[in-house]
Amino acid sequence: MLEPLQMRAPSKRWLALASIIFVSTASLAWGFTRLRRIANVEGAPALKRGAGVGGRGSESSSSSDRTSRTQLIDSDNDGIPDVIELHTYQDRDSFRRWFTAIAETEFYQLSDQWNAEQRDCAGLARFSIREALRHHDRAWFQKMGPGYETVAPDVGELDLDHNPLGEKIFRTDFGSFDESDLRNGRFSEFADGRSLKNFNSVFVTRDRREAQPGDLLFFYQPWVQKFPYHVMVFLGSAHIASNGANDWVVYHTGSSPNDKGTVKKVELSVLDHHPDPRWRPVESNKNFLGFYRLKILQ
Repeated sequence: MLEPLQMRAPSKRWLALASIIFVSTASLAWGFTRLRRIANVEGAPALKRGAGVGGRGSESSSSSDRTSRTQLIDSDNDGIPDVIELHTYQDRDSFRRWFTAIAETEFYQLSDQWNAEQRDCAGLARFSIREALRHHDRAWFQKMGPGYETVAPDVGELDLDHNPLGEKIFRTDFGSFDESDLRNGRFSEFADGRSLKNFNSVFVTRDRREAQPGDLLFFYQPWVQKFPYHVMVFLGSAHIASNGANDWVVYHTGSSPNDKGTVKKVELSVLDHHPDPRWRPVESNKNFLGFYRLKILQ
């Protein structure tokens, strides 16, 4: 009887061990299947957009696309999407300082970065706006040339080189913003004086005492057939050689077949006595349209 008892004992231990192995294997298999199911569900959006091996980059792009779609709204219906408007006092102040300093520096030293074919009154405003919205690092200063210095922190909300509109930040038609505007040419890198006035800025005042640095002055001279709108940049107090005055403006005189024109810096009190009364920035001059503020500052 001893031998049968000894044979049964090992059989029971083997069965217990086998049961443990079976349960453990089943648990591991269930857990692995569940993890695969979760991974597939979480990865589905990236795979639908063509993510394969290395789909992490695709997920980042998809996230960026979703963010862009969320941000491309025009909550104030001014035609400019919220994503390229400056919403904090700090950013608006930084932009004004950079914008006016860049425009003023062009009077002293033209930058090679300003396309010679776009050197006119609206071109000075466009160039200064774009450069004010860039990241002003060492490379930027090297490209711009001598005469530039740090005047304020960079604009934090908007970097011209990293935004959904790229450099096409100027609106070219009336209406509130719609995403189709980015495909049908309603935003451009170019804007003449009329477009800057009608689509990218709003009227503020005809009284210079209510103007702020970075505002634009517009004149309308209908006898100039090709470009009847003329624009100046209001500096307020100049960054360079201000003489204590707070009514400085800078502008390009415009080009002609015989003259490339030039950048001028002058006080409004001097322009008040311009030989041609149609160029005087006074309220009684019907050709002076007043001071306008860029919509990105509103």
